Amino acid sequence: MLKALVTGGAGFIGCHLARTLADRGFAVDILDNHARGVRDEALEELLARPHVRMLEADLRDASVAAAMDTDYTQMFHLAAIIGVAQVRSRPYEVLTANVAMLETVLALARRQAALGRLVFASTSEIYAGTLQHFGIPVPTPEDTPLTAGDLTEPRTTYMLSKLYGEAMCRFSGVPFTIVRFHNVYGPRMGLSHVIPQLLEKAHALPAGAPLEVASVEHSRSFCYVDDAVEYLIRMAALPACANDTFNIGTQTPEVRIGDLARTVLDVVGRDNPIAALPETPGSPARRAPDMGRAVEATGYRSQVDLRSGVQRTYDWYRDRVFGHEAVCAV
Repeated sequence: MLKALVTGGAGFIGCHLARTLADRGFAVDILDNHARGVRDEALEELLARPHVRMLEADLRDASVAAAMDTDYTQMFHLAAIIGVAQVRSRPYEVLTANVAMLETVLALARRQAALGRLVFASTSEIYAGTLQHFGIPVPTPEDTPLTAGDLTEPRTTYMLSKLYGEAMCRFSGVPFTIVRFHNVYGPRMGLSHVIPQLLEKAHALPAGAPLEVASVEHSRSFCYVDDAVEYLIRMAALPACANDTFNIGTQTPEVRIGDLARTVLDVVGRDNPIAALPETPGSPARRAPDMGRAVEATGYRSQVDLRSGVQRTYDWYRDRVFGHEAVCAV
């Protein structure tokens, strides 16, 4: 039986990934310290399956590596300090903790008897410094030159931790694939992201009240979590993805935030007007990944269109979060 480790597996993408791996016959160890991920119904159902285990540990402790199993065939390192609020309030810890966690994971990877691949979760924020100083093509390819952003801005520390992490993987001697996520969304992602935020606001809107939306003219391409997980699983297994870097996202369509808000209102069953708020400081006007290399290497294109993905996301939040006392991963 193939065996996978998913760090940060109690979080949003990690839990979806762990469930899909289990569905496909993997033994799965989920490692998390529950700083952000939660033990909710979805996670408990997953842990009730045979060959799925929870390992509660803090990867900042280097001794963790020596105490763990040595028979993982795939490792997915998704654990990190993330989120704008966390980054702004704890910039030094973002740098040191994210690097320390990866050091532990690389030490663990070196102990594996037959590791096929370590997948390291990087981010689309890796392109932010280049955008700030020089501009970037959109959709953005993986070979875009990378530049550090403003070192006085706390948010830059997250990008730097991932940039350093990419370099660590490349020079580690461990078989790796680096993935850069772009606007992945779906059930159980918390409420600190644009789609669940808009869904929550639209769900609670009184008749006739406007839905207030910032940065309505900015555009994004959105990737439903099931598509992101499919890319992850293929990239971990395919020789064409070994020791290389790939965007994970949906290249088209690029969607105006104002049009996204209208889709959200339609899904929720509201015809309220939209009131434009000022642009969010630091938010790029456009963001979309060039998925050409990823599609060629994996033979896969995103399958879930935006309307369907928003509907699935709303159904989950409506039934479990909005108006309930439930908690969800962030």
